[in-house]
Amino acid sequence: MKTLVESIAKALVDDPTQVNATEETEDGALVISLSVAKEDMGRIIGKEGRTAKAVRTILNAVSTKDNKKAVLKIVE
Repeated sequence: MKTLVESIAKALVDDPTQVNATEETEDGALVISLSVAKEDMGRIIGKEGRTAKAVRTILNAVSTKDNKKAVLKIVE
């Protein structure tokens, strides 16, 4: 799932070399922390958080299919 989030983020940003995602387990849920360049933060979040919500929806659909829970955190 980490690679899925990285792939989506790299397609959205201007500087894909600055995209970094890490996975860790917290309270039985998979937590994916995504960090991008400061200039690209607006592209990841989107207007009123729409892009971030869409990425979270895709991540939720994939994790539900695998009977898991996944959470996306966007780190500044």
